[in-house]
Amino acid sequence: MDSSEIFRRDRYVVLRSWLPEAQLSFAYRYIRKLEHRGLMLIGDDQVDGTPYGYGDWVMDGLLSDMLPTVERASGMSLFPTYAYFRVYKPGDILKSHVDDKACEVSITLCLGYSAPAPWPIWIVGPSGRSEVLLKPGDALLYWGIECEHWRNAFMGEHQVQVFLHYVDRSGPFAKWKYNKRPGLASSIKPWLSPT
Repeated sequence: MDSSEIFRRDRYVVLRSWLPEAQLSFAYRYIRKLEHRGLMLIGDDQVDGTPYGYGDWVMDGLLSDMLPTVERASGMSLFPTYAYFRVYKPGDILKSHVDDKACEVSITLCLGYSAPAPWPIWIVGPSGRSEVLLKPGDALLYWGIECEHWRNAFMGEHQVQVFLHYVDRSGPFAKWKYNKRPGLASSIKPWLSPT
C-alpha cells in the first residue's frame, strides 16, 4: 500500500527520512540561529513562552519546495497556505486540538532535537489513538482539520519542529491559499543567514 492509500484510509501517514539531509541540516541550523539571536516571537495560543515563527521566507520556501512531494504522498492537488515553526523547551505541552481551515492537509516535520528519545506526538484517526515517534527528517502527514493531535510534556532540552500547511485545490478551503496573503514570504533577509 502506498502513502496516499494509507493517508486516505487512516487520515494520516508517517513519512520516514522525508526531508533530505542537506535541507534538514540547513533548516535546523537556521531556526536555531533565529532563536539564539532573539529573532523569534515568544508564546502562541498553544504553547506558552515557546519561540515560534510565521511568514518566514526560508520556511515558506520549504513549504513551496515540498509541495510536489506532499501531493504525491497525499494523492491530492494542493495549494500551500503557510509554514509555522517552534523551538520547544523542557516541559512544553502541545494541547489537544484540531487545526483551522488553512491547515486542511498538514505536515509536522522534526528538524532536530536534544533529548534522550524522540518526543511522541499523539493522533486520533478512524482506527483510534496512535503514538508517533519522529526522528530528524521524519514527517507526519495528516488531515489537520479532522485528526485531533497533541503532545505530553517534553522531557528534552529542545526540539525544532516545522509545520507545513496546505489545502485541497478543489475543496471548500481553497480560498485559504497562501493563508489569504498575496503570496508566500519572499523578502530575502541576508542577516538571518545560518552560516
